[in-house]
Amino acid sequence: MSLIDHTPRSSSPRHGRFVAAIVIDSLGTGVFIPVSMLYFLATTSLTLVQVGAALTTAGLLALPAGPLAGGLVDRYGTKPVLQAANLAQALGFAGYLVVGQTWQIALCAWLNSAGRAVFFSCYGVTVTTLAAPGQRERWFGLLGSARNLGYALGGLLSAVAVSIGTQGAYAAIVVANALSYVAAFVLMLAVPNVRPEAGQDPAGGWGRVLRDRPYLSLVAHQLCFAISLFALNIAIPVYAVDVLGLPGWTAGAVFTLNTLMVGFGQGVVVGRLGGRIRSRVLVAGHACFAAGYLLFLAAGHVAGLALAVGVVLLGAGSYTLGEILGGPITSTVAAESAPDALRGRYLALNQLAVTVAGAVAPAALSGLLSTGAASIWLTLVGVSLLGAALATTIGRVVPAAGSRIGSIQPVDSQV
Repeated sequence: MSLIDHTPRSSSPRHGRFVAAIVIDSLGTGVFIPVSMLYFLATTSLTLVQVGAALTTAGLLALPAGPLAGGLVDRYGTKPVLQAANLAQALGFAGYLVVGQTWQIALCAWLNSAGRAVFFSCYGVTVTTLAAPGQRERWFGLLGSARNLGYALGGLLSAVAVSIGTQGAYAAIVVANALSYVAAFVLMLAVPNVRPEAGQDPAGGWGRVLRDRPYLSLVAHQLCFAISLFALNIAIPVYAVDVLGLPGWTAGAVFTLNTLMVGFGQGVVVGRLGGRIRSRVLVAGHACFAAGYLLFLAAGHVAGLALAVGVVLLGAGSYTLGEILGGPITSTVAAESAPDALRGRYLALNQLAVTVAGAVAPAALSGLLSTGAASIWLTLVGVSLLGAALATTIGRVVPAAGSRIGSIQPVDSQV
């Protein structure tokens, strides 16, 4: 199927603007997420329960946004949808400056949550457009590294704001975040917009997507991978500090180790994996996750504080290697397995798996952790084994998963 590409794919300045937009976006997100609850408690008279209820409601109401965006991408292209997401989030954060009631927080948070869902539903389509076949793992790795470093720098800035503790400092975070989305909107003006030719209807629509059993296997694999990704923010810090009784800085050390490894190592690792079969690398990634979980479990059975900290950090290193191995490849396989005319819907479904994992993980992982260390870590080992089995399956039934990293895989092979 032929496409209209309004901007040359090889235009490196426009590639650079897209990377800059991603960095600015992640920087703003990294600043606000760690202090979101603190911000509303400091600037409104609402209770913790009220704020939590507002944010949870907003997140649930935003769930349909990603799949809806998939259809819009297939019809209008990625750029206008991405820019609409940027503007929605800019408006949402600007609204945070004046909210005072629960429904107001829910409304503004819904704009932000829906904007994020739309953004990530478009993200893979845009990267697939910008990156030539054979280079997509490198692109997803590069952008993953950039986002990770942006989150880390944003986290440092948020720590400064918390240490100041004034309403003005919190407001400055929100203003900066709103402006970051405006800047991302402007930068996206130079990003190419690729869409099916006028008059060509994406045959089958959502029905075709949902009947594509090999791709549904890929989505199931994405769900397993995403559940492991959420363990870093939800389970590992609480386990290290509250369950094992390790010093509070251990949690910070785990995040720092993860950020540095992904930020500086992902591109190097992906470059050295050229020629390896993608599904086998995914299996290796799940094996690293599983090894990390077993090390976390073992940390509760060693003698001495220093040794326990060392085992936790070793587990965090193994866990992060799993993230590095799997992240760019899962994104590439999902993108290259989708036909051009329906790529928006296909990737929206894949992203929905991540969204569902994010919604389920807090309650599920905290519940497992409350029943004991063996419950959570052995369950996550089981998730990793299931992920490895699904990776093996998609290696057989999804051509992009069975191909080699860096190979030129026809993106529109299913049309």
